[in-house]
Amino acid sequence: MKKVKMNIPDQGDYQLKEGLNQLKTNVAFCGEGIKVISITSSVMNEGKSSVAFSLAKTLAADGKKTLLLDADLRKSTLVAKYHIEGIEKGFSHYLTGQAGKEDIIYATEYDDFYLTVAGPLVPDPIRLLNSDLFGTFMEQIKEKFDYVIVDTPPLGLVVDAVIIGQHTDGTIVVIEQGVIKRKILQDVVKQLRTGNVQILGAVLNKVDQVSGGYYKYSYYSEGYSHGKHKKKQK
Repeated sequence: MKKVKMNIPDQGDYQLKEGLNQLKTNVAFCGEGIKVISITSSVMNEGKSSVAFSLAKTLAADGKKTLLLDADLRKSTLVAKYHIEGIEKGFSHYLTGQAGKEDIIYATEYDDFYLTVAGPLVPDPIRLLNSDLFGTFMEQIKEKFDYVIVDTPPLGLVVDAVIIGQHTDGTIVVIEQGVIKRKILQDVVKQLRTGNVQILGAVLNKVDQVSGGYYKYSYYSEGYSHGKHKKKQK
């Protein structure tokens, strides 16, 4: 298996680490059968990709063999954001028959942390996500990893997250504090439920906590189960 190099910014902030640990714990409380988890949001720039990356890395640091799958075939920023070097093929190469599964899963310098990037943008992502190749890939990787974290496009803009979510054990919705209106979030939840995608929880991101004159940014999670709002243990 080929290995990539990346530049990950320091996550030394205590509140950030604590929020990630809470999220990791909540994922564990979702049940033993919850292994493949998609991450979405309502609109762009809510931090869903950062949450997906950080959650995958946190699970891997806990000794769980974890794959981060970048399934945003429309506007992925993963490679540029983390300055990933050594990528030859991505997910779109696999879905268009230009690469095999073994060609797009990369090891990283972090133990138990694996990566599949989106690859070149494609003109018709919906067709590829509805293909047998996509379904086969999702079934096969579930058997090889303890967790698969799937980064998806914002659901308030396109329906990709619903299609992807139907091949996962559930989804987490990232919400930026003070930005997303209730009606937009309700529409996102409705789309997921209509598509029979289980909502595992919501992460309130970019939270400002004033402490001693400094602003802290943390992740919070609150769970949903089988269509009913149910607050999970923190």
